[in-house]
Amino acid sequence: MGNLNMTELLVILGVVLLLFGGKKIPELMRGLGKGIREFNNAKNSVEEELKEGMREYDKRKLEEKKIAE
Repeated sequence: MGNLNMTELLVILGVVLLLFGGKKIPELMRGLGKGIREFNNAKNSVEEELKEGMREYDKRKLEEKKIAE
């Protein structure tokens, strides 16, 4: 995206405006925002599950170490 200049961006925006029309663009952006929000929520949920699993694994290792001593 760093290689796009202002003219190219304006052409892309013009094509989007022609394809979807002025009334559909806010609806399209709202849907895009919801999709990004859902993706971030899912990503955060997976991160939390992984962290919790790692914590449980560490607790079990500590308990096994204490039992072995």
